[in-house]
Amino acid sequence: MYILRRQQHLEADIEELWDFLKNPYNLNVITPPDLNFEIVSDVPDTMFNGLIIEYRITIPFIGKQNWVTEIKHINEGHSFVDEQRLGPYKFWYHYHEISKTNTGVRSSDTVYYQPPMGMAGKIMNQVFIRRTLNRIFDFRKKKLGETFSR
Repeated sequence: MYILRRQQHLEADIEELWDFLKNPYNLNVITPPDLNFEIVSDVPDTMFNGLIIEYRITIPFIGKQNWVTEIKHINEGHSFVDEQRLGPYKFWYHYHEISKTNTGVRSSDTVYYQPPMGMAGKIMNQVFIRRTLNRIFDFRKKKLGETFSR
């Protein structure tokens, strides 16, 4: 099992950031364009516990992949989880948390993931997967910073 942790400070109101995060369509805004991220299922403007979302994403060197996640454990205005139901990973559990600070909001992501294919997956993580995830979360940090800078 691998863990990716990211944290950033944003100059935003916690309500403003939560309003952004609770809308599944905003995932398009914070995903690198070269991944051709596309939500293919019908989704509401506001997530809810048990929401199933189907995406299509382009994974470099692999191609288009379907990815199905479930939104769960929503703590309104504070945290939620997206957990893979079907997709490119053997296991994917992404915990999103926001908390108020004296000067804005701290946004934290913790991803627990396991690549597929046993030993080959471990090698792929070292060579490719970890770098790709870092690039995705670097892009996310940049976009959130641009969206919520004052």
